[in-house]
Amino acid sequence: MSSALANPLPVDLPSGQDVSLQEVLLDEGTGELWVRFRFLAPQIARDAALISYEQAAPDMDYLCQTLALAYLRQHDLDPSRVVISLADRDVAFGQMDASATQFFESYRPDGDSCIWEAF
Repeated sequence: MSSALANPLPVDLPSGQDVSLQEVLLDEGTGELWVRFRFLAPQIARDAALISYEQAAPDMDYLCQTLALAYLRQHDLDPSRVVISLADRDVAFGQMDASATQFFESYRPDGDSCIWEAF
């Protein structure tokens, strides 16, 4: 199941990069509900090298804490995991694209917090 936020508000990320929400996926492929927030983040592209993983990691934490938790409350969702992903280009979910730069982080929502979980 896929959905998108209608007219998402601009988000001031710690790194200063501009991202846009590509889609929100409800994924039960693991036997548990995972909500995946997929963002386009052109500035992480390898050839541009404007935003490194180290700079983008706090952005993913921030997106989980601010945007993802609000979305979960709004849609009355109680997932076991939230995944925040950044990609420099549109890559279909589950498809490989060796030329794309992608960063992922996984979190366990816990009340008003996103707890980082290693994959």
